[in-house]
Amino acid sequence: MAWQLQEAKARFSELVQKAIDEGPQTVTRHGKAAVVVLSAEQFELMKKRQIDLKDLLRSAPWHELEIERDKSYPREIDL
Repeated sequence: MAWQLQEAKARFSELVQKAIDEGPQTVTRHGKAAVVVLSAEQFELMKKRQIDLKDLLRSAPWHELEIERDKSYPREIDL
């Protein structure tokens, strides 16, 4: 559900409860998504699932990657 900022401020307790019961709630400002309110439990799950880019690159199957350079000449252009 999307909440307008003024509505989210006025009904903050309800917004928090819905985030706990129903999942992330989007708050908009000037018609555009500004923030997402989510439960602490969901936030912790997201933090656990994060993979560091460095670890991701280290785990990539680089030995299977075959890179060949294109040895053709560049195309001719008229100036």
